[in-house]
Amino acid sequence: MEFSSRQQIIHQSPIEDGDLWKNYMENRKTVYEQMNDAHFEESLISEANWTQRHLYTCGENLGVYPLVGDICFMDFGQAYLHEVGYQHFAIIMNMYGKKALVIPMTSNAVQYATAYDPYDNPNGKKHLMRLGKIGNMTKPSVMFLNDIRFVNTARIIKIVAHLDIDSELFWRVQQRMLDVAFMKPDVAFGITRYIR
Repeated sequence: MEFSSRQQIIHQSPIEDGDLWKNYMENRKTVYEQMNDAHFEESLISEANWTQRHLYTCGENLGVYPLVGDICFMDFGQAYLHEVGYQHFAIIMNMYGKKALVIPMTSNAVQYATAYDPYDNPNGKKHLMRLGKIGNMTKPSVMFLNDIRFVNTARIIKIVAHLDIDSELFWRVQQRMLDVAFMKPDVAFGITRYIR
């Protein structure tokens, strides 16, 4: 779908009171008709997950008890371009209240090959970090460090592995996450400036 046709969907003539639902359904139909099969399936699964889970305050309501270091299969819902969406793995980096700070992951071989690694790929993409295979995961994974977010733990479908939070690898993940997510202060001549 081209951007201009999307704009037409959004900016149609004013909606009368009784037409809101009808216009919404027509617009959704148009969007779904223009999706490829894989995207269509992921979207429907995500919508089904949302209808079943969106009223839960946390994963515990669903019998899921996540811990920091857990690698989970979860549903991120719809996404904009350059965001992780739908069903993906993620590692839990912190828990606060009923939410988990997660780093989304993929087993996509292209993303894995282009990820920064200080030894194997020093010119790689710094927002990607190779995690490899953890526990009973079947493929090596790479994390999207620039896509960290807090999520309701009700998004977790299942916990599949665990990375020991006292391990060197977990510490390296934390450091890389902070390097990507936050600017580091650099103090020179009594002046603080922020650098990446």
